[in-house]
Amino acid sequence: MDQKLVVFKNKEIRRTLHNNEWWFSVIDVCGALSESNNPKRYWSDLKRKLKQESGSGQPYEKIVRLKLLSTDGKQRETDCANTETLFRVIQSIPSPKAEPFKRWLAKVGYERVQEIEDPELATQRTKALYRAKGYSEAWIEKRMRGIAVRAELTDEWRRRGVQEQPEYAILTAEISKAAFGMTPAEYKKHKCHRL
Repeated sequence: MDQKLVVFKNKEIRRTLHNNEWWFSVIDVCGALSESNNPKRYWSDLKRKLKQESGSGQPYEKIVRLKLLSTDGKQRETDCANTETLFRVIQSIPSPKAEPFKRWLAKVGYERVQEIEDPELATQRTKALYRAKGYSEAWIEKRMRGIAVRAELTDEWRRRGVQEQPEYAILTAEISKAAFGMTPAEYKKHKCHRL
């Protein structure tokens, strides 16, 4: 299993790649965002509170136990959450350290609503993100053209009755290979190795 550390506010957050997505240690996040000296106990209390408030295990029922490297050097099962569930947990942490995340989540939610009303904003945001990541203007234009071409092609395929997922995956792989020299699966593997 691929495991990496991320650092937030000088606190290490353990994460692992599970089912092709990153899962983060909830206890580490609680430790980074709460004022607690005992993040494990804090998470235990927060789980109980979440369960009582919602009447079910949400979001607790989406937490999975995965083996992560512990401070004693052994792999131990730890409560982990994917990004979506982790955001829900963060929203329930009553701490000043969690406020920047909550404000950011509110801002992102507002921006997505605006993009639904004006799709051109999504295109502008995508280009700005690529620039911030250091991609060249030529690369960005190729990427945006690739997205537009793929949309046109998949629309045409749909009009002609193609409905099977494998054909769409083949189309995406071919377009990506032609534009960027690697398929989405190859790029994902390449990107994970860079992290």
